[in-house]
Order: sequence, then structure tokens, then C-alpha cells
Amino acid sequence: MADLANDIRLAVDSGETALGINKVIDSIKGNTAKLIIAASINKTEALQDVMHLAKISDLSVITFEGNSLELGAICGKPFSVSVLSIIKPGNSSILNQDKDKEKENK
Repeated sequence: MADLANDIRLAVDSGETALGINKVIDSIKGNTAKLIIAASINKTEALQDVMHLAKISDLSVITFEGNSLELGAICGKPFSVSVLSIIKPGNSSILNQDKDKEKENK
């Protein structure tokens, strides 16, 4: 999880991301999102919409093993972040994290 947290922070700081359900949905519909990251402990029903859109858009979803407050802190925000999308990874290798997980599952 430490590598994922570092990559998330790098992507937020040096790349382009969308934070929050509405902005993530916009990035999926606008076909700019490359990866979705969601906090594992989430009470939001709207998150189901994000997961559904990600599935039909053939986007990978990484589950962050923590709650939305922890994800917000990793993003450097003073508020909770339940979901974020990676639009441009910047200096992070976060898009490779998804490929590594796919190899582990095979």
C-alpha cells in the first residue's frame, strides 16, 4: 500500500486527477480518465454509479485499502476523498500498478 500511496500523491502533485464522485464521473464520460482509485471503506451509493461507468468504459479500478479520510490525506487534501481518477499520471508510475495487479491475478 505504501507504493500505491506514494504513486497517488505523485499523480495528484505532478499529474492531472479528478477528485470526488461528480468530477470522476465527468472524467469517465469525457473519456479522459485512465484509472479509477476508490477507498475501500465507502458508504456512498453514488460510488456504484462510478463503478458501473468504469466497467462499461473498460477502466480499471484499484481499491485503496483505507477510508476516504485517509485517501484525502494522501492526496494532500483537508477533506475526505472517496474516489479519484487519474487523467495524466505525471511523474508517478500509477498506471503500472494496475498492470502489476493484473499479472498477480493471472
